[in-house]
Amino acid sequence: MVNIGPIVLPDCPLLLAPMEDVSDPPFRAVCKANGADLMYSEFISSEGLIRDAIKSRQKLDFLELERPVGIQIFGGDEEAMALSARIVAATQPDLVDINFGCPVKKVVCKGAGAGVLKDIDLMVRLTRAVVNATDLPVTVKTRLGWDESSLNIEEVAERLQDVGIRALTIHGRTRAQMYKGEADWRLIAKVKENPRIRIPIFGNGDIDTPEKALLYKNRYGVDGLMIGRAAIGYPWIFREIKHFFATGEYLPLPTIEERVDVCLEHLSRSVEWKGPVLGILEMRRHYANYLRGLPHIKDFRNRLVTAGDRDSVEAILEEVRSRYAGLVPERFMAVYPEASCA
Repeated sequence: MVNIGPIVLPDCPLLLAPMEDVSDPPFRAVCKANGADLMYSEFISSEGLIRDAIKSRQKLDFLELERPVGIQIFGGDEEAMALSARIVAATQPDLVDINFGCPVKKVVCKGAGAGVLKDIDLMVRLTRAVVNATDLPVTVKTRLGWDESSLNIEEVAERLQDVGIRALTIHGRTRAQMYKGEADWRLIAKVKENPRIRIPIFGNGDIDTPEKALLYKNRYGVDGLMIGRAAIGYPWIFREIKHFFATGEYLPLPTIEERVDVCLEHLSRSVEWKGPVLGILEMRRHYANYLRGLPHIKDFRNRLVTAGDRDSVEAILEEVRSRYAGLVPERFMAVYPEASCA
């Protein structure tokens, strides 16, 4: 078992990464149904919460069925981070997570996200402010460092543990790498092997198959794995990994019928949660990945991303079900490289 304060997770839990414009309650619900053990909200600006910005406040919403669930915040001001942590705690999630890893320029330029990697003392002060502001467990997600000349994750892990975080997720890239190249888990392993580290260490980056999940779990000794882009349009990744851990065997890939069923469930939850206009619009980013690997799918995909109402989308998906009945598409990496935020 893995403990994050009072939260008890199974051995080597699978975490759903917080992804901007992806990790909303409808998406998290279908991932939970397919085996995700812990999930996080999209990252939320501390300044936005304090200003009562509508979009920021909406990101605090979650479904009871998602628990345990964490709300992730980011910012570069201690007072704002402390106040936003109190606002988050009022919604009663299971934990508060701090984003010190988002590499996007508009976040970094504000001295937040991965921008804080250039000032470890500030990172410590921001973390302490959040820890002192709430009784909820506080966790952190970050990267190896700003660039190859500042791989400071070992110091970061020790210092953040010392101010009270209860778990640390490490993305195996620097900010300079953004999402390019292969994630390097060797420094993640060094953090885990550090005798001073007592908190759970979760690894993130490039986990997209059951084989790789087992290999990285065994090779690097992490307490759990965080999965991001590989789950977009393919929530079955969680159940496949768990089955492979338990048996060393592969689950059958989802049929087109299963793909359509889950896509329809996702659509239904999206419309229920966001309304008939926004719910339809925001589902459009998911269709390509749910249907990825199907031959000659372009026409259906184009119709799906232009359909304006739920009935039309459902009718097109039923056409897909009929057209490709019995087909088991191969699994591909999701095409959404900008989705991850740390």
